[in-house]
Amino acid sequence: QVLLVESGGGLVQAGGSLRLACVASDPTLKNYARAWFRRAPGESREFVAGIDRSGDGIYVADYLRNRFTISRDNAVNTVYLQMDNVIPDDTAIYYCASHKFPGRGPSGNTWDYSVWGQGTQVTVSR
Repeated sequence: QVLLVESGGGLVQAGGSLRLACVASDPTLKNYARAWFRRAPGESREFVAGIDRSGDGIYVADYLRNRFTISRDNAVNTVYLQMDNVIPDDTAIYYCASHKFPGRGPSGNTWDYSVWGQGTQVTVSR
């Protein structure tokens, strides 16, 4: 069973930073785009950022682009989400996901992803 394990969540004050990590148990996932989604309380899951298999193609939701970045290190099967200048509205469970098909670019649609992590909670206090 292929697993994605997220880490790095926690409680942070507004204006602070966090770096989330998503480690894949299967090294072949380096051939797949990966993305971060989040789900705030009472809300649906929304796209945060995605990255292609090489790490050159990066897409961040427009309203997060000036604060969040995504990167990957295929040598350790890990994708990162750097969150800077966080705000209370960033409070959510953050999920990592791997695309269904190798070589495809990341998308903002949850149905394009077949492997999901359990999520890591991020809470931003005022």
